[in-house]
Amino acid sequence: MLAPIGVFDSGIGGLSVLRHICAHLPEENLLYFADSGFAPYGGKPEEVIVARSLGIAAFLLEQGAKALVVACNTATAASIKALRERYPTLAVVGVEPGLKPAAAISKSRKIGVLATERTLASEKFRQLREYTSAATDVQFLSQACKGLADQVEKGELHSPATMALLNQYVTPLLQQGADTLVLGCTHYPFVRPAIESLIKQVSPGPVEIIDTGAAVARQLGRLLNQHGLRRQDAATGTLHAYTTGSQTTLAQAFETLLHLRPEVLAIQSPEGV
Repeated sequence: MLAPIGVFDSGIGGLSVLRHICAHLPEENLLYFADSGFAPYGGKPEEVIVARSLGIAAFLLEQGAKALVVACNTATAASIKALRERYPTLAVVGVEPGLKPAAAISKSRKIGVLATERTLASEKFRQLREYTSAATDVQFLSQACKGLADQVEKGELHSPATMALLNQYVTPLLQQGADTLVLGCTHYPFVRPAIESLIKQVSPGPVEIIDTGAAVARQLGRLLNQHGLRRQDAATGTLHAYTTGSQTTLAQAFETLLHLRPEVLAIQSPEGV
């Protein structure tokens, strides 16, 4: 088998990035790792997330991965530096909240950022927010969305409980004048229809929503080209998945969210984690 690309997340949120990778690089073989047995990452200590990320990366490399995508905002903020230091020659792509593209389109100059507590508390996010705000003169309204990733993991994309959380988190941002919302967690694109429904009820004007999944896929393609790793034939790539949680739950998520049916294997935590 030609060397695959390893993609990992704390759970099923990274599937929102994986779908863009599948569309942009359909010829590539892919491995997806869902650390659902330890999800969510949002409230965990940073050193714990770093250890999980390094362990998962080592596992994916043992399976032959030629590149890594950290398809989790929280894991990227906590561990991308450690991953690049551990594997300096490896193509490693992370995700970060789309503050720059949001600043480029906001007319009110007020932007709401929906993310986990850990992402918003990270030094990486602080630097990105301060740099972008100083360069563009926009105001970022940060909102930690405790429990929202859990709802996505449970498959409750439009349930009353999920809508109540979205109303709690999104409505105040709109009331403060935000005309752009940044989805700063890879789980959140799956509740985008519910967010759009809420916007129609609450906002007097249009609101843009920023999801960086497509940008991550494009960056991955660029790095593969730079490293001479891009698969050149026209065959459709394969997809395999691993989870520290329930095989059935991840398989159902793949089918429901991406309409795919990969082989899903359940494993214990990676060695050393």
